Amino acid sequence: MTRAVCPGSFDPVTNGHVDIFRRASALFDELIVATGTNISKSRLFEPDERLEMLREACADLPNVTVMGFTGLIVDFCREMDAQAIVKGLRGGNDYEYELPMAQMNAHQTGVETVFIPTTASLGYVSSSLVKEVAALGGNVSELVPPAVHKRLVERLAERTGQE
Repeated sequence: MTRAVCPGSFDPVTNGHVDIFRRASALFDELIVATGTNISKSRLFEPDERLEMLREACADLPNVTVMGFTGLIVDFCREMDAQAIVKGLRGGNDYEYELPMAQMNAHQTGVETVFIPTTASLGYVSSSLVKEVAALGGNVSELVPPAVHKRLVERLAERTGQE
């Protein structure tokens, strides 16, 4: 059985992420979507909220499991007996960022990284950009799953109300 892990912060999960999950789940017997904590990024949603949104977004993918993790992704892959890490690439900048990590991960454990290019129509979508546009009142409803959009709007309204 081939098992892969698709890691990320997914804060929030976007339709671009879901597209990668869907396509990767067709390549592997099992795909684990794993959300971790990247200390270099600020978070809008707590880990439990991100897990819940990911589970909702992946509900129609029977061979996808959503899990949280801490520490190194290669350690998580070893624990899960995963043969590969899946990363979506929007463009050259993503490749430049992801390639050294893929090489380090392979060096550390032999776990290979599979890069999947985004669908062209979603190539500009990122969690950071979605949050920024939504915070400034822009419409991002077509860029995230409906349940995520609802939570995003609510969270931003909470933050605006507190200021």
